[in-house]
Amino acid sequence: MDPALRKTLDDLPPAPGCYLMKDRAGAVVYVGKAASLRSRVRQYFDAGGGDDRIFIPLLADLLGTIDVIVTRSEKEAVLLENE
Repeated sequence: MDPALRKTLDDLPPAPGCYLMKDRAGAVVYVGKAASLRSRVRQYFDAGGGDDRIFIPLLADLLGTIDVIVTRSEKEAVLLENE
């Protein structure tokens, strides 16, 4: 995994919000929401995380950055994700 991406994962806040996963060209490839950004986003990269979607193993090589938007609540994160 790219060291900059690893640093991003290490610095994620334990707050609710949305995350935008972008490829190396800056295009958004996935948007999600979380009650805890730190816990949820890290699950994508933990071995044996239990997520068997086909794209999950490809993320570490595909991603350039992960942007996060911290919200005040999970409800706010849901609304933001739909935007």
